[in-house]
Amino acid sequence: MTPRQQEIIDLIHQEVKPALGCTEPIAVALAVAKAVEIIMDNCPCPDGWRREAGFKIDVEVSSNILKNAMGVGIPGTGMVGIPVAAALGAVCGRSSLGLEVLKDISPRDIDRARQLVATRAVNVTIADTERLLYVKATVTLDSGRKASAELDPHAYAVIEDKHDCIVETSFADHILMSSESGAATADTGTKDHGLTVREIYDFAVSADYEDIGFILEDRTLNLALAHEGLAGDYGLKVGKAIRENQKEVFGDDYMSFAMGMTAAASDARMAGCTLPAMSNSGSGNQGITVSMPIIAYALKYKVDDERLARALILSNLVAIHIKSYLGRLSALCGCVVASTGSACGIVYLEGGGYDEVCSAIQNMAGNITGMVCDGAKVGCAMKVASGVSCAIQSAVLALRGTCIPSTDGIIENDVEKTIHNLGKIGSVGMKATDRMILDIMLCK
Repeated sequence: MTPRQQEIIDLIHQEVKPALGCTEPIAVALAVAKAVEIIMDNCPCPDGWRREAGFKIDVEVSSNILKNAMGVGIPGTGMVGIPVAAALGAVCGRSSLGLEVLKDISPRDIDRARQLVATRAVNVTIADTERLLYVKATVTLDSGRKASAELDPHAYAVIEDKHDCIVETSFADHILMSSESGAATADTGTKDHGLTVREIYDFAVSADYEDIGFILEDRTLNLALAHEGLAGDYGLKVGKAIRENQKEVFGDDYMSFAMGMTAAASDARMAGCTLPAMSNSGSGNQGITVSMPIIAYALKYKVDDERLARALILSNLVAIHIKSYLGRLSALCGCVVASTGSACGIVYLEGGGYDEVCSAIQNMAGNITGMVCDGAKVGCAMKVASGVSCAIQSAVLALRGTCIPSTDGIIENDVEKTIHNLGKIGSVGMKATDRMILDIMLCK
């Protein structure tokens, strides 16, 4: 393995990881959990005290975090929103688990979290920040329920730019840790790695299988979510509706199978399923959309593990590459990015090469760009299904030699310039749209 190949693999490990629940409220739970652990480290705390402690939790979040956390289910609780995520972070969260911070919740933990929410122990405000991804969680122990004799011990933790990136912590007004945030790199993301579609494609098709086989964990996690979505009654049951109406409406072809399986995984995740997703670029839905159409193809056409792994590497890296031009959160739905990645993986599985992969990206950019993100919620499964349909359509056209020409809209002859244009629209051009969406959501 060359040093450059190792760098790319390290990037995949950094951006493709398990996440339990929607990553915006999970980021809040992570910050709160870290603040509580700081109190535990600095005060003598008896076993089990977290379930009894009288927490006061103040959470400041960027508007994009608020938008994506307002209406999404918190795993295992039957509740939605930031307050319950924050309360669970205080009662049982483990920051060492990262985006799976709520992995070990129990019914007792959920009951206590409900009590904290009901008694208004959690206060959520919009932070005065230009950052798209920002969480500051301050936890104070009430005088009568504190863990030690100290008066109202308090601590805070700050997350910036990435959902699991804690950049500052404090206890009793003393800074414990402060690092430079990812300000210089996070919203420009992986552009620092100098990736191009050409390099991504070459890596995906030529890397030793032994070095990239780990990506099959995508199949393990996201396929389990899809099966759970089909078995249960989650959210809008979009995936189940597609799969149960094969004869009457959708047919039993690959497109319907891929749409149904991908949407089912999103149904389960957005409605609070307790199974983790394999995320991409900080988004579980993006991780589902970037992988499930490819996994569905492998299931339907009996693709061997090596070909599947290469397709998943290609898909994930293309999504990571495009996402780097958008930033972690934007007004552009992550489904646009993720389904573009899956279109590339489908092209590969169908025997297409680099030119066809580029054509698929161009076709997607000329088709689905502009789909807005109006927050994380159960309705995301419908957007996911639409993205899968567009991905397959774009891949089929690319394989037939059809590519949207540079005379059309934002398309350039150079695929990298098209990607840059797409990112510019989402990160700069749609800022006013983002603010308007949040205003509408808050005024309902």
